[in-house]
Amino acid sequence: MRKRAGTHDDDAARQIVRVMGNLYQRGMTTASGGNMSIIDENGNIWITPSAIDKGSLSPDDIICVSLGGSVSGRHKPSSEYPLHRATYNAMPGIRALIHAHPPALVSFSIMHRVPDTSVLRYALDICGPAGYAAYELPGSEKLGENIASAFRKGHTVVIMENHAAIAGGKSLHDALDRLEAFEYCARTIVSGLVLGDSKLPEKPCFEQSGRLTVTQLPEADPGDSLPGEQQKRKEICNILHRACLRGLMFSRCGTVSVRLKDDALLITPEDISGSEVQEDDVVKISCQSRETGKNPSADAELHMQIYKRFPAVNSVIQAMPPYLMAFGISAAEFNVRTIPESWIFLREIPVVPPRKNYGDNQMIIENITAANTAVMIRNDSMVIAGDRLFDCFDRLEVAEMNAMSLVMAKPAGEIIPLNNEQISDLRKVFLKTGSH
Repeated sequence: MRKRAGTHDDDAARQIVRVMGNLYQRGMTTASGGNMSIIDENGNIWITPSAIDKGSLSPDDIICVSLGGSVSGRHKPSSEYPLHRATYNAMPGIRALIHAHPPALVSFSIMHRVPDTSVLRYALDICGPAGYAAYELPGSEKLGENIASAFRKGHTVVIMENHAAIAGGKSLHDALDRLEAFEYCARTIVSGLVLGDSKLPEKPCFEQSGRLTVTQLPEADPGDSLPGEQQKRKEICNILHRACLRGLMFSRCGTVSVRLKDDALLITPEDISGSEVQEDDVVKISCQSRETGKNPSADAELHMQIYKRFPAVNSVIQAMPPYLMAFGISAAEFNVRTIPESWIFLREIPVVPPRKNYGDNQMIIENITAANTAVMIRNDSMVIAGDRLFDCFDRLEVAEMNAMSLVMAKPAGEIIPLNNEQISDLRKVFLKTGSH
């Protein structure tokens, strides 16, 4: 690959191609829509080209606009280059921007509304409060000024009136994490409204205390691998990547853990997107210490408490898929008595109030039993515990598909659940045999 003035290599171009490919594959932009950029240490802006298929970009397609304004590349830079330049000039701390047209965020854009990220803990943690930029002609200097103004107010995600959304961060992956969390928050809110709530419940008050409880554990060399440890690291990564492909996890939203022997466990890291986690990124926690140089999930304390309370539990999955969490932010009942598979896999799922902080886990623990190991935390997540990690994933997938069916059925007609006699028959046959 050729090298271009103002940079030592084309790492920025490769990053843009990879992230744009992920964005397109996840249905968050179209072949011709959206753009993204990185500003390097020399002030050069690397940006996607204009009118080139976003689903099949190569590094040679990416354009470099130097600090002085000269353009290097075989295409024209995106027509939205002015908004990227204006934002970088206004906010030196922002080093990457993604502008895209995810459907739920576009729906808020055309309603002239901003998704309230505070209804979901993960969205508030990752995105902060969202901003709003008034409409101007695409590609115009005025639009760039409006976007830059929204970022100056401290926002990192912004709704663009009658247009779409934009997210910024210290890196391209940081911006992608925010855009994904913002879109899934919007999907959750829309689904919650479909369920019949014209106004969602009063927003919970989240506290940040308790978040650092586990990351403040002393660091220690992990020592020799415990029996089966490498295979379990691989299993965690496989489940994480699969969950992201299925829309069950996204951004840094979701935690997976497995028990090792001697009260040790493996858990996903806090600061890496699920789709990017590799085996060496997984964090080992044992003997009240954590693996050197790694930050475990902020929910590690909850997972540790579950393992301590339930010796038969060897795996825990915690996730925030949008249809399932629509029930977690609304007053609608999550009815699992819809089809036999849903009731057999899920049975009754208790719902507990929002946590004030990451250490506020007593209510969750009290609602987990040997017979019923799934709990929904309002405005937070779904927690599923079990023996095998695959079984936890399977139940999560069933729960989200059931929730999706309920949301889709709501505007179409009356939902008619399985009756008590039908449930009794299922209980006799499948709970007795333990199979399906």
